[in-house]
Amino acid sequence: MNTALIIVDIQKDYFPEGRMELVGATPASEAANRLLAAFRKKDLFTVHIQHISNREGATFFLPNTDGIDFHANVRPLPDETVIQKHYPNSFKATELRSTLEKENIGQLVICGMMSHMCIDATVRAAFDMGYQCIVAHDACATRNLAFSGVDIPAEHVHGAFMAALGSVYAKIMKTDEVIDMFQR
Repeated sequence: MNTALIIVDIQKDYFPEGRMELVGATPASEAANRLLAAFRKKDLFTVHIQHISNREGATFFLPNTDGIDFHANVRPLPDETVIQKHYPNSFKATELRSTLEKENIGQLVICGMMSHMCIDATVRAAFDMGYQCIVAHDACATRNLAFSGVDIPAEHVHGAFMAALGSVYAKIMKTDEVIDMFQR
């Protein structure tokens, strides 16, 4: 079965001085960089997902801003596939599925940002389409949230979403474990 690496939304707005800084964005991007290097070394298919917001009232990933640029740690090479999206689900209104089908991809290694939004939506959609999914949890980041007057630290948000995805939708692994799988 062919495997692809899907790097979701590791873009400048999620980093310090961006419009929506996440907790742990830099270490997550460093882990994603290691995954990307391993996939490149094995000449495995990689897709870079770039979110550009077209939603009225959006405050980040705005068109024609530096915030939509890929972070230096995961910048695509000229021959790597880049797919732009406007929704949390990387498959919605994009050519991601047809691109993966052309490459006969059956398994996805997914990483990126935000754990509770675009990673969650993309993994669930991929599972529903029949893909086997692996999420490199330490190559993902999210932010603090609040609900019903309760502050929820990013670490708890991330853990809850990884636990939920790991129950049915994906195998949740550390980056180094994923890399070890492909070095055999």
